[in-house]
Amino acid sequence: MNCLGSTGFGSTGFGSTGFGRTSFGNTIFGAALCALAITAVPSAASAQSSFRNYRCADGSQFMVGFFQYDKRAHLQLDGKAVTLPKRVALTGSRYQGKGVTLRITKAGVVTLKHARRKTTTCEQQT
Repeated sequence: MNCLGSTGFGSTGFGSTGFGRTSFGNTIFGAALCALAITAVPSAASAQSSFRNYRCADGSQFMVGFFQYDKRAHLQLDGKAVTLPKRVALTGSRYQGKGVTLRITKAGVVTLKHARRKTTTCEQQT
């Protein structure tokens, strides 16, 4: 028995399964169990991702997304999508690529440098 197909309506009809239930009863029980399992499992995307909005001291704003099993930072910056690979950092995290550097210290201080601008401190928006 699986969620996509049933074994209750085969060539055996509505015969006994040997446990006092009919195969039709097994089909109904299996369908109910499948429906319960589908509604009980939370969305995989919501459990495995984190999105944050930031506003920086220089007036720039950006959104960053982090996904489980992906070490990159996915930014929406100046209306463009930018994917930054994770780089080696002494403390915290550093993501850098395409002229953009995002740093997040262990203390939670976030800085952004992009497009020949000076490094600016950013705060997470709620």
